[in-house]
Amino acid sequence: MIRKHFVFTGQVQGVGFRYRARYAAQGLGITGYVSNEWDGSVSMEAQGTQDSINRLLTMINQGSYINIDRIDSKDIPVVEDERDFHVR
Repeated sequence: MIRKHFVFTGQVQGVGFRYRARYAAQGLGITGYVSNEWDGSVSMEAQGTQDSINRLLTMINQGSYINIDRIDSKDIPVVEDERDFHVR
């Protein structure tokens, strides 16, 4: 089990990014959250297996109106007893 913090830049707000991320994460059993930021980026914390997180990123990137220019990521500590993935 790992947890990663992501920051996505590009055309990522107002295009269904957060709801696509939540739908995909819930289907893959990933916990965490996704939120819009003041600078137009989207941040996300995702906790699951490396494979499931990779699949999550692939599913998000398949959105028709989503255009990700850059993804910054870093490993962060796992959150114990987290149960769901939500939109903030």
